[in-house]
Amino acid sequence: MTLTHLDDKGAARMVDVSAKPATRREAVAEGHIAINAAALTAIRDQAVAKGDVLAVARIAGIMAAKRTADLIPLCHPLPLDAVTLDLVIEVDGVRATATVITTHGTGVEMEAMTAVSVALLTIYDMAKAMDRGMTISGVRLLKKSGGRSGEWLAP
Repeated sequence: MTLTHLDDKGAARMVDVSAKPATRREAVAEGHIAINAAALTAIRDQAVAKGDVLAVARIAGIMAAKRTADLIPLCHPLPLDAVTLDLVIEVDGVRATATVITTHGTGVEMEAMTAVSVALLTIYDMAKAMDRGMTISGVRLLKKSGGRSGEWLAP
């Protein structure tokens, strides 16, 4: 197997995507944060002292998607056409789902997973005074489409 981020001497390199056609590429990622009942109620009722947790987390996730190349070494800076971040309160916490779209020569999987991760970290930061035991889990790619490899769906 050839590792694309290493040159022939084993040194790290950024992959050259200049010859790849600019096509529509989309990625969807998800993650979950488990939260105790009292903190979850405060988040749902917008009663957290720091403000509207879900609104701030949504903005943080969208901003993070746009800055992924600043966080992940060798990740290409991409012009993003759309980023959506859905935050759904569940019985035991909040599920984040990010959808990221670009028309470019490389995909947006990292941007989608970064959006989810930062949104969940923002929830933790804003609600930690009520529940330091929150647990972030299950950050994963659900699906991607576009590019040479086509469509992929998580099993």
